[in-house]
Amino acid sequence: MKTKIHPDYHDDAVVTCACGNNFKTGSTLKEIRIELCSQCHPFYTGKQKFVDTARRVEKFQEKAARVAATAAGRKGKKAKQAARATKKIAKKTTKEA
Repeated sequence: MKTKIHPDYHDDAVVTCACGNNFKTGSTLKEIRIELCSQCHPFYTGKQKFVDTARRVEKFQEKAARVAATAAGRKGKKAKQAARATKKIAKKTTKEA
């Protein structure tokens, strides 16, 4: 093993989560900051929360409302296509909820 090429290993590295949880572990870094840990991650807690910073859910719901509104005013082949699209969107939103 070559000398002086490996990073220093710290047995008492402190990991700090955004929720305030702290714990010690071994790492090449002395201090680590993370956003999610086992105390606040939805997989471990069983609580599902949506982090929607880009307004994607609201945009999708607005689009679904526009499609439904246009489907009500159409007749013929276009009306059937719009009705199918509305049903598809309604299915997706019920699955998400």
